[in-house]
Amino acid sequence: MLRTRSTATEIMDDARQTEAAFRTALRNLEWLTRVTFGYRPTLRFLDRVVAETGVRSLSILDVGAGGGDMLRRISRWGERRGIALTLTGCDLSPWAERHARQAGTPGEWITGDVFTLPRERRFDIILCSLFTHHLPDPALVRFLQLIDERATRGWFVSDLHRHWLAWGGLWLLVRVTFMDPMVRHDSTVSVARGFVGADWDAALAAAGIRAERRWQFPFRWSVAVLR
Repeated sequence: MLRTRSTATEIMDDARQTEAAFRTALRNLEWLTRVTFGYRPTLRFLDRVVAETGVRSLSILDVGAGGGDMLRRISRWGERRGIALTLTGCDLSPWAERHARQAGTPGEWITGDVFTLPRERRFDIILCSLFTHHLPDPALVRFLQLIDERATRGWFVSDLHRHWLAWGGLWLLVRVTFMDPMVRHDSTVSVARGFVGADWDAALAAAGIRAERRWQFPFRWSVAVLR
């Protein structure tokens, strides 16, 4: 059933969801990201940016920023390394910014569709984690072209590897830990909407982009460009 990307919908993408339901799901997802080492690939990429370019300041856009948990970790990363950061989060949900601000997320926030950002908006680095699986294939190609155009120093995408072991492991984990019903549903749908290496190769070829593609433990793909 995981031979091709699923087109099943995730509950979190339903605009009719209440703020309370969205907030609970975001808290559960932050815990899941932490215990599955989901922040590590992005922070390692930023370490690489600094090591290879020598920059001491960065403007960063996080697309699909959710509750701002990645931005908070990036902020702490910058403080530890003495990197001056200008942070921006972008998320379509009307509840995301409120949750992010309540949790102390720094920086600018954009509530809206990343495809509608003004063409003149540029950032040193554009990041996204667990966002691209929400996009159908044509929109994924458009998104890759957008971030390649708008990121002056590079970009980094981290998302799920579509694999039966990842699907089964998440199915079990979200139940033994009594996760929110939205997360129990969306977790395995997210894996089914995820990617194998050939999916990324096809999307990059269609977008006309050369990028690095790497498998990351556990069951993640990272796709990156560093200029």
